Amino acid sequence: MTEDNLKSRTHDFRTFPPAIFLMGPTASGKSGVALEIARHLPVEIVSVDSAQVYQHMNIGTAKPDAKSMAAVPHHLINLIEPHERYSAAQFVIDALVAMHGITERNNIPLLVGGTMLYFRALLEGLSELPSANIGIRTLIETRAQDVGWPELHNELLRLDPVSAERIRPSDTQRIQRALEVCYLTNEPMSELLKQPRQACLPFDVIRIALIPSNREVLHQRIAQRFEGMLELGLIDEVRAIRGKFRLNDHSPSMRCVGYRQVSMYLDDQINLREMREMALAATRQLGKRQLTWLRPMKEIKEFDCLSEKLSQQVHEHLLEAGLETAMVS
Repeated sequence: MTEDNLKSRTHDFRTFPPAIFLMGPTASGKSGVALEIARHLPVEIVSVDSAQVYQHMNIGTAKPDAKSMAAVPHHLINLIEPHERYSAAQFVIDALVAMHGITERNNIPLLVGGTMLYFRALLEGLSELPSANIGIRTLIETRAQDVGWPELHNELLRLDPVSAERIRPSDTQRIQRALEVCYLTNEPMSELLKQPRQACLPFDVIRIALIPSNREVLHQRIAQRFEGMLELGLIDEVRAIRGKFRLNDHSPSMRCVGYRQVSMYLDDQINLREMREMALAATRQLGKRQLTWLRPMKEIKEFDCLSEKLSQQVHEHLLEAGLETAMVS
């Protein structure tokens, strides 16, 4: 980067404070890199994870441990109980509040996670969709009990074929939302999503993606991490949550990867071996979707998450981007 470019970048930072977006698939090492960044720059971490917002769900969401939380301030973790719902729209509000507070303390917001919808909502804004309607949702859930979700997916195919094509028949949460929007607006959700979005992100964002050079190695990491979660007591964690809260198969918290499969095991729907296999398959699919979200993203710097020099490479990139100069200014 030339001296003139660096000066220009620093000027931009004076107008818009810097923020770092650290993105990547599950098990790509985002948390470790984030903590390493915190050793060199005055950052506070903002979790971009739709599962870590839930209290009591610690093992299966790979939440940072007490030592990490004490070393670096973390935000947007443990916001709601497992029986409550959380949306991308609420995340945008909460994230912006946290980011502004961090900059007021003269620190840098470091947004870390794998929920790409949340990142996209911050960067591009959200489509104007109606808010959730508890009455309509209850009606849909009641109908699902009577006729089954496959039949509701068929109905969605008639009302909104574009959405139905991209939503799996087993994805009850998204089927419910797409039907809800159809019922409330008399329009297909796919058409509403085409309308221009409005984003207002008053930050100069440095976008970093951790991408595996070898997908098989990432899959090995996923398997090792899930086995570690089981050893730490994931099954007991899910059993305790289910015993304390009124949850069902359609509760968003119990649809999180890992939790859903353990719940099926606790309900005697599958055995232990099947639970392991299904959880690993679901996690690999999650990683694939995360990479698909990242692929078209603009102005993003990619790093091989399997590199032994990953943290050093990321740190050097942040210095080249002028972060130290910006903070001194």
